[in-house]
Amino acid sequence: MILGGLALAAAPLSHAQGGNEAPVRLVVPFTPGTGIDLIARQIAAPLSGRLKRPFFVDNKAGASGIIGTQEVVRAPADGSTLLVSVNTLVMNMALYPKQGFNPLTDLQPVSQTSWGQLLLVASSGSKIESLKDLMDRAKAKPGALDYGSPGAGTPHHLAMELLKSRAKVSLTHISYRGTAPAVIDLLGGQIDAMFLPIHVALQHVKAGKLKALAISSDTPHPLLPEVPSLGSLKLGNLNVDMWYGVFAPAGTPRAFVDRLNTELRDVLAQPSVAKSFETQGMTPTHSTPDAFRKLVTADAKRWADLIKSQGITAE
Repeated sequence: MILGGLALAAAPLSHAQGGNEAPVRLVVPFTPGTGIDLIARQIAAPLSGRLKRPFFVDNKAGASGIIGTQEVVRAPADGSTLLVSVNTLVMNMALYPKQGFNPLTDLQPVSQTSWGQLLLVASSGSKIESLKDLMDRAKAKPGALDYGSPGAGTPHHLAMELLKSRAKVSLTHISYRGTAPAVIDLLGGQIDAMFLPIHVALQHVKAGKLKALAISSDTPHPLLPEVPSLGSLKLGNLNVDMWYGVFAPAGTPRAFVDRLNTELRDVLAQPSVAKSFETQGMTPTHSTPDAFRKLVTADAKRWADLIKSQGITAE
């Protein structure tokens, strides 16, 4: 009986270390076609080959990513279920305090996969020509300018709220159900400005339909080298780049986490993967599990402080 018990106890570890060919589910808590979905699909095939186990993507969208995340939190910690997510994960902590789990304690960070840049743009009809112009007009007529977002609590929304807070200006938030309707109204001039992922905004900027005002990174972006960073305002840390990464349920054997981290490092270094990320305005980035945990923890505090100070709600 004792030997049998030891064998059972060892089974989850050998399973998680890739000792068999059990499939691995990469849960994406958002719809197909999003940046997170692209990441999951780009890493699935090479990880399958390296770990000799099938990796497949499972989209579980809903409730700002909470539904899919909750499924991973509740999954066995045996390496068979992983989460591919974005910094919305920690923004939700302050916006949805009753979501039923704590991503800082109920998930094990595996590795960051990339950074995603946000571009601050203005509609051509607004006649806003620069970042300084936007700030000057917002100060002169508080609340007169409207800005859009795909929904309350999204990175697009909180990026603008951080800018408002630091610059001491007022713009009126118009919340949409998704990026597409917000972009339609932005192009039509119904709203004045918005933060958008660079790959979404770029085509409209190149066509002259949107004016690029600033990039969320600390330095200009290669695709738009003439566009200044938010840091040019000299208002402290305004880097609102989005991080993306892979997580496992808490308690997943460290041996499996470290092996997966190592394989991800090599996958993310492949030129084909880097190119596919860059077409979506993302920069491949690898980190150790511990470094990724520090980033996630610090970001959770940063956004919680902003959400509290600005009185932001998910409604």
